[in-house]
This record gives sequence, C-alpha cells and structure tokens, in this order.
Amino acid sequence: QVQLVESGGGLVQAGGSLRLSCAASGRIFRRYAMGWFRQAPGKEREFVAAISWSGGSTYYIDSVKGRFTISRDNAKNTASLQMNSLKPEDTAVYYCAAGWDYSDRNSYDSWGQGTQVTVSS
Repeated sequence: QVQLVESGGGLVQAGGSLRLSCAASGRIFRRYAMGWFRQAPGKEREFVAAISWSGGSTYYIDSVKGRFTISRDNAKNTASLQMNSLKPEDTAVYYCAAGWDYSDRNSYDSWGQGTQVTVSS
C-alpha cells in the first residue's frame, strides 16, 4: 500500500476555486491509479474523479465535468484536483485514494485522511 496525505481544503464562496493536493509515499506511486472521492454528511461516498497511472486516462462524475481537473506528477509523487466554479453541493470531505484500475471505484485500497471542502452560497 501507499500512504497518502491530502491538503488544500477550506471554505470558499460559490463560484470560487480550490486546489486539493495529495502527497504519496513509496517508490511505486507511478504504478497506482489515483482517485478522489467525497462524502457529504448523511450521504454515501461518491467517486468524483480518477486518473490512470500514466495520466493518459481520466474519469469524472457528471456533476463535476468541465469544472474539476485531476492531474498527477509521478516525479513528485503527487496528485491534484483543481476545482473551479464551486457550488454548495460540492461541500464534502474529500479523500485521495490509490488503486489498480482508475475506472473501478472498488479497486482503491489506500486512503488519505480526508480534507474538508465547504462552499458557501
């Protein structure tokens, strides 16, 4: 497994932007697909975005397409989620995760501790 630490969450007004970062430990980071999940109070965890180990393939849930961009830097062992045009419904705890198949939410088995994103209206 790989150890993951998220940063970059916070409070922002609707329409604003935040950039989440995920720092990973371990020499084999580049072998992992990376994903971002979120969970709002009283709701199930949602698979938001993902990127393949090479960065060549990405996935986004429909509700964030055109607003969020996932990226990774294998040389720095980091993954990021740029979130623009934020909406109150984006409010949640965001989790970084590592897995084996970027498009399969069930393949993610390493998780960060989560970072809170709050979007005010």
